[in-house]
Amino acid sequence: MESVVQSADARRAEIQAYAEKIGIDDAYISVLVETFYEKIRENPLIGPIFDEAIGDDWAPHLARMKDFWASVALNAGRYSGKPMPKHKRLSKARAWHFEIWLALFEQTLKETAPSPLVVDYFMERANRIAQSLKLGMFGAAEIVGKK
Repeated sequence: MESVVQSADARRAEIQAYAEKIGIDDAYISVLVETFYEKIRENPLIGPIFDEAIGDDWAPHLARMKDFWASVALNAGRYSGKPMPKHKRLSKARAWHFEIWLALFEQTLKETAPSPLVVDYFMERANRIAQSLKLGMFGAAEIVGKK
């Protein structure tokens, strides 16, 4: 089996071309983030966790999340934060809260995505992100057997 080595720029261009082909761009990411966090804020189980961490000044968080998802989905390279320390400080968060987060994210995608491919594209990444955060925040023992 022969592997093809691709430059970072070529890989980035490939990712961006595919994302564009299925309807992902900065405008869509903005709609996704704004709509998703409306749902988060309204949710009685996880809304208070976000409110405690963010307070009344959501604009910087939303801008940061738009950069984050552009970096994840478009390989835009605009997010360079360290999410784990911030998430570890959420003393009221539990591993099961991520299931709510994922369900709300998927619901938002299904309501806003220009195609089903976009739902799959983002959910694959969101599931990996949630798993990584859960492992970092709670350790393997807390989440073994739980998705």
